[in-house]
Amino acid sequence: MSEPAGAAPSTTIAGLSAVVDEHLRWLTRWHRAAFFPRESGLTGLDDVPVPPGLAAWVAQMRQDMVADQPAIDRLMLLHEQLHRMGRLLLLRAMEGDPPDHGAYGAVMDRFDEFIQQCRRIERALSVAGSGIDPLTGLRNRTGLMEEVGRELARFARTGQPFCVALCDLDRFKSVNDTFGHEAGDRVLVAAAGCLGSGIRALDEAFRLGGEEILILLKETGLEEAVAVLDRLRADLAATPVQLADGHVLHVTASFGVACHGLAELAIGLMADQLLERADQALYAAKHGGRNRVEAWRPAHSPP
Repeated sequence: MSEPAGAAPSTTIAGLSAVVDEHLRWLTRWHRAAFFPRESGLTGLDDVPVPPGLAAWVAQMRQDMVADQPAIDRLMLLHEQLHRMGRLLLLRAMEGDPPDHGAYGAVMDRFDEFIQQCRRIERALSVAGSGIDPLTGLRNRTGLMEEVGRELARFARTGQPFCVALCDLDRFKSVNDTFGHEAGDRVLVAAAGCLGSGIRALDEAFRLGGEEILILLKETGLEEAVAVLDRLRADLAATPVQLADGHVLHVTASFGVACHGLAELAIGLMADQLLERADQALYAAKHGGRNRVEAWRPAHSPP
């Protein structure tokens, strides 16, 4: 789950904690209505309404976030399933058909999944301000431009070039569509582990969001960077990803890299322009067949 752009983590965590508390109270009321419908004094489904807190919390998060959040999409799905199943069981109970073990167990399983998903999102939000992506363990966007800016300043002092590379997992959407978001998360974790362990200690890797990762290669020229990235590309392609259902996936990635050297210093190239060059090279890699490394060269610049 990537970091909200505007909401303070403490505020969003408190809001989600309130959602959990609200559902614990709902569960108590639901149990009374399901097992003792006459004694509870409840006369209809409206006496056990769906708690409103999640809808308000999600609306606020949607307003503050800069990217889609599969974790929140799943939370909403679990919420909808929980209350649909719960209301159906209540309707039968009020008609004189007490809950059987299977129907009751299904509702409770969905409730447990919903609460667990709330807790996972709480943990993710609790570390969002730390600059670490909670899923992959890579650095997130926090401090990225400052880090590149420091490299620009260091180059001006020492004359040692550096490179930025964008890595984008190939056909990642099809993994989510075919196997689900949990499988997509496993692929992201495996890819981040492969890339993170394959770079030097002085280099940096950032998760930009979704399936895109930026690698900052310090004290490195363009040809050396291409060689490093091609090794990372091959390592990733050879790394099997074990899914929970037993499937094993092999994923590939495309890389675009741009270098800051004397020529770039001469024209006063800025950090965002360097990233744009890397993005152009990534575009060339994707359209050149994927699972490849492309370096930005003058030929890649727009006319």
